[in-house]
Amino acid sequence: MQRQTDDVRIRDIKELLPPIAHLYELPITSSAADVIYHTRRDISALLHGEDDRLLVVVGPCSIHDTQGAIEYAERLMKLRRELSNELVVVMRVYFEKPRTTVGWKGLINDPRPG
Repeated sequence: MQRQTDDVRIRDIKELLPPIAHLYELPITSSAADVIYHTRRDISALLHGEDDRLLVVVGPCSIHDTQGAIEYAERLMKLRRELSNELVVVMRVYFEKPRTTVGWKGLINDPRPG
């Protein structure tokens, strides 16, 4: 008798919606769209030598706690505004841990760790 040795902890397989569906489910706010648009424009100006501010990309390696990430983003936005004459501050986050081989693989794979 052949015993199953792969995927032994999978309880269910659920088909996910394609990413485009989430654009309708979770539409972007106008303030978020403004931040994204202006930040991309600023980064382009920096890369083309049209802006002499320093680009600072900061953030957690990966998000473990969504509320903590929101608080971090709010604090970073305050600093971004205060230092906007000298810096273009961009929050960089990741939702998985691609180099992790044992243990929790990240929020995108397991939104309810523990």
